[in-house]
Amino acid sequence: MRRSLRLAGFLTLSTLAMSAHAIEPADRKVDFARDIEPLLAEHCAQCHGPTRQRSGYRVDHRDAALRGGDSGEPAIIPGQATKSRLVQLITGLDPDAVMPPKGRRLDASQVDLIRVWIDQGADWSSKTNDPVQAEQEAHWSLKPLIGLEVPRPGQRGWGRTPIDDFILTRLEEEGLAPSPEADRRTLIRRLTFDLTGLPPTPEEVATFIADPGAHAYERLVDRLLESPRYGERWARRWMDVVHFAETHGNDQDRPRPNAWPYRDYLIRSFNDDTPYARFVQEQLAGDVLFPGDPQAIVALGFIAAGPWDESSQRDIRDDTVDKKVAQNLDRDDMVATTMATFTSTTVHCARCHDHKFDPISQAEYYGLQAVFAGVDRAERPYDLDPKAESLRAPLVARRTALQSRRPAMVDSRLDPATRAALVSGQAAWESAAAESLGWTTLDPLTFTSAGGATADKLADGSIRFRGPRPEVDTYTIVARSDLHGISAVRLEVLADDGLPHKGPGRQDNGNLHLTEFRLKAARASDPSRARPIRLLNPGADFDQKGWDIAKAIDDNPATAWGIYPAVGQSHQAAFETSEPLGTDGETELTFTLEQSHGGGHLIGRVRLSATTTSRPAMAQPLPDPITKLLAVPAPARTEAQRAELTAYYYTIAPALTRVIEDVDRQLAAIPPASTVYAAAHDFKPESSFVPAKTPRPVQILKRGDINSPVRLAVPGALACVPGLDARFTPADPNDEGSRRAALARWITDPKNVLTWRSIVNRVWHYHFGRGLADSPNDLGRMGAKPSHPELIDWLAVRFRNGGGSLKQLDRLIVTSSVYRQACRHDSTAAARDGDNALLWRMNRTRLDAESVRDAVLQISGKLDLMMGGPSVRQFVETPGIHVTPMVNYLQFDVDSAASYRRSVYRFLFRTLPDPFMDSMDCPDASQLSPTRNASVTALQALAMLNDRFIVRQSEHFAARVGKLATTPAGQIEAVYRLALGRSPSPDESEAFVAYAVKHGMANVCRLILNSNEFMFVD
Repeated sequence: MRRSLRLAGFLTLSTLAMSAHAIEPADRKVDFARDIEPLLAEHCAQCHGPTRQRSGYRVDHRDAALRGGDSGEPAIIPGQATKSRLVQLITGLDPDAVMPPKGRRLDASQVDLIRVWIDQGADWSSKTNDPVQAEQEAHWSLKPLIGLEVPRPGQRGWGRTPIDDFILTRLEEEGLAPSPEADRRTLIRRLTFDLTGLPPTPEEVATFIADPGAHAYERLVDRLLESPRYGERWARRWMDVVHFAETHGNDQDRPRPNAWPYRDYLIRSFNDDTPYARFVQEQLAGDVLFPGDPQAIVALGFIAAGPWDESSQRDIRDDTVDKKVAQNLDRDDMVATTMATFTSTTVHCARCHDHKFDPISQAEYYGLQAVFAGVDRAERPYDLDPKAESLRAPLVARRTALQSRRPAMVDSRLDPATRAALVSGQAAWESAAAESLGWTTLDPLTFTSAGGATADKLADGSIRFRGPRPEVDTYTIVARSDLHGISAVRLEVLADDGLPHKGPGRQDNGNLHLTEFRLKAARASDPSRARPIRLLNPGADFDQKGWDIAKAIDDNPATAWGIYPAVGQSHQAAFETSEPLGTDGETELTFTLEQSHGGGHLIGRVRLSATTTSRPAMAQPLPDPITKLLAVPAPARTEAQRAELTAYYYTIAPALTRVIEDVDRQLAAIPPASTVYAAAHDFKPESSFVPAKTPRPVQILKRGDINSPVRLAVPGALACVPGLDARFTPADPNDEGSRRAALARWITDPKNVLTWRSIVNRVWHYHFGRGLADSPNDLGRMGAKPSHPELIDWLAVRFRNGGGSLKQLDRLIVTSSVYRQACRHDSTAAARDGDNALLWRMNRTRLDAESVRDAVLQISGKLDLMMGGPSVRQFVETPGIHVTPMVNYLQFDVDSAASYRRSVYRFLFRTLPDPFMDSMDCPDASQLSPTRNASVTALQALAMLNDRFIVRQSEHFAARVGKLATTPAGQIEAVYRLALGRSPSPDESEAFVAYAVKHGMANVCRLILNSNEFMFVD
């Protein structure tokens, strides 16, 4: 239906009554499968089916068919055929709105069938007739979680946990058998790397192997779970999932010096075994749900973890399309990260249309965007000292209310004296503002550009300069005025869509530099006697830092007035004249605008005006509605008009500014707060990047196009989760925090089947190298089918009902017999299950980049286990272009203390990654990384042999074993025990002793670090 439902409104109810073959609803029951589905399949599905949806409409799915297309209006209203736009379109009485537009049309009896079917309730009861919906609703990840009975495999005595019974049952069904248990050396190396990211020490290996106790393995597990290294290991994994880094990314990859507290929060939370529901809630709405807990604010670093487009968010004004696009994409990242991390859904696939494969509508996607419509990524203060927090919190609340400058929020927080000052101040302002409305636009007679630019006079009296853009230029503008007693002149530089950044400047970055602004005056009857006029008391609505308006009249060619970074908007400046002008008739005014700084820093559009008022408004432009209200005599203003004037005055009232400054002084007396880069709704504005005082309106966008809004989105979640209400109804729609709190509660609700399945599958993935469903961020129809869906459900129920202890989940998994299997090949089993999806053996995994680096440091004896604090910058940093620094990893001193910290504490750049870590498949932090690549490349081999870090650590490794043993054979023994956890064979020892004599022990160490036995874990 090409026109979709766009023209339906042109048809009236009277036209619908003209159907000549109408049947009444009571005549007979219309059956969907028999009467309606064939019509939709034959006449509609080609353009509105599962593979193609013209105008965003589809008829193969009940919810979509009822909801309608891009118009945003429902297509089918059960019980109301005359109001259903589908019926209005298929009647065919309007030739411009005939549906279907091509091919054989519906005849009158077919139209009546559809009409009567809708009047009878549009029953779509047979799920077999809606295969897409049926499959979606039956999809395993959306089924209710119920307690499952643990199966009883035929082989008894192998399993140690219920996990083993699920695994063994599937193996037996496929005619397979599990592998034997791995030897103890393999088990301790596997387990220690898995839970801590570090290798076991030789002493730990020897102790475990020598322990005859039946529960030696369980004691090893418990010790590792209590190790501080456990939190570091899991934090690094979580940082992959949420694409955490410490720079913005994109073209302006500015560092985030205060992102690291979120990393430390993760380490602390995993070590403390924070219940998973609390862990999730803290990261989405900790400030709302757990007030007074400083770590709950730090946890909001989750929402801010991803990349941020600084140039679009900071440098472009809010009313532009580019800014709206940037905000839309920023919220998209928040939504995608949240839902992929906690529910393993690809919600962002519904940004332009309903999800093609999962029951997620476009409206639900934008409802999730609306949840985050009131927060931005910014620096956020928090107090580690609860006493300081108790002092700061009420002051911050008062300051936030005052800064809103909304009378309803402000008045209750003011003392009587300040209230009185506001009342008297507003009266004085109204009087002065009313007097100063008299700016008269000057009509230019001549206007020239010394640099050869083309100048045009526009209808509003402004002059636009275009064409060739010289490096420097001087504009001369001559105007005449019959004003008597001119007291001030005003210069406006006006935004224009044809100029860079749609602002007033011609420079590529949108800026301009006005070096000198001069004025001459003469009687119009004798212009040859023009004389210079001194300009005094300059004022501007915006000054670039260090480039204020006073610089435009200081006769200094090295200074100028600039407007960066507020380049995308109009600005104005006003100057008083040293004497009244035009006291003896019409005056000719000659303005000279010198712009001599070079680089094309020129004005693109300018307008001049003058006033005779004794108190000119110095560059305080008033909005047009306020100007019109001030023109109404005070006694004649309505109550609403007075309230509007008061609301505006509060935005500029000096009395309020003084109160805010007093609150700021009280805040300054409290010990300074710490800072974290996190989700924030109140932060210091920077250029055009300002906090949203209330949640920004989020529109459902036709095909994701910011220029095609359909209707306002309502905060909410997903209706496909059984037993949960997807609608959020906060008491105060302007309270953004209540939206995030509602989402946090929805995600962690015990009935949210996606949440609990998602986390147990993700944990399983990290222990076995692949999940039971091998797509940890997508449990939908596009994701991998689970190998053991019943086991996922059993684990999810146990984890949820057991309080959400991640450590207990880890313990359950790693103490199972399936985890303890040997990693050995079996040709028969491999022929039946080549991917080992059924887990007849343990998977061999390659060490991730951080484990390689940390293991090398531990083996060489240089690992520094200090925890927490600002990230270490393992590079040399120098100023770069704009805000992105120059980063050189090769100049960094590999023997500095910073080089010895664990990899989780490295400073993480998005666009400038560490080449060594990058070669080892450390993920791109601009992307969500639920899994890591495990490639084997020549670049890795070169890096492991020749990288400065490896070479130097091999030398330290050799020095260490030189202190542990005096003979070459003893040193080789130490090398093997430290790096591989075993002794060398006689042949290995003999070969390496000979190699060490010839090439040195450092090269022996380097070879061992490059061995498969070191790089892989069995």
